[in-house]
Amino acid sequence: MLDFLLMLVVLAAAAGLGYVVIRRIPSMLHTPLMSMTNAVSGVVLLGALLLFAVPAGRSEQILGGIALAAATFNVVGGFAITDRMLGLFHKGAAPGQESATECRRS
Repeated sequence: MLDFLLMLVVLAAAAGLGYVVIRRIPSMLHTPLMSMTNAVSGVVLLGALLLFAVPAGRSEQILGGIALAAATFNVVGGFAITDRMLGLFHKGAAPGQESATECRRS
């Protein structure tokens, strides 16, 4: 039971701290920040997978499953957004999107 309470405290502290940090960042820096959080989410994925490798109670398994799903969603979304952002810098940008060099010429 103590382990479960410790995990809840860490989750609440991380959520609160994350909200405070993200709230203060200018919107044009969100995409690079998303790229950096992929590394953190990768660590969360490993931790959640390790949680499933040892015998755990039902509540711990549910919390680990939520962490696994949230971190997976963040990693996939982060890579998708980063790929889209990097696509803007290629000469063959997707139709309807100008590359960064074309934007500077205008």
